Amino acid sequence: MTASRIALGHLNDIPRQGARIVQTPTGEIAVFRTLDDQIFALDNRCPHKGGPLAQGIVHGTQVTCPLHGWVINLDSGNAATPDEGCVNRYTVDNEGGLLYLNIY
Repeated sequence: MTASRIALGHLNDIPRQGARIVQTPTGEIAVFRTLDDQIFALDNRCPHKGGPLAQGIVHGTQVTCPLHGWVINLDSGNAATPDEGCVNRYTVDNEGGLLYLNIY
């Protein structure tokens, strides 16, 4: 697969402790903004039962899946203990407040 870069808009387009969904050729990617303006991007499917992570609750650098309460670490894509599983993680470049999603 060829690498691509998708312009997402401005940092302020994503609410703090919220998410935005981006449609890509590989599927939906959820882009999250933490309270302290960190940006993370994960596949928008919980590893448990495929719940929409973008609709979950962001707390710190984690998101809680809205379906069954699994907690996913935004920085690694891994489920928090005692659960097991992971989702693909993507990098996001913040260039002066403009965000770019990198897909490989």
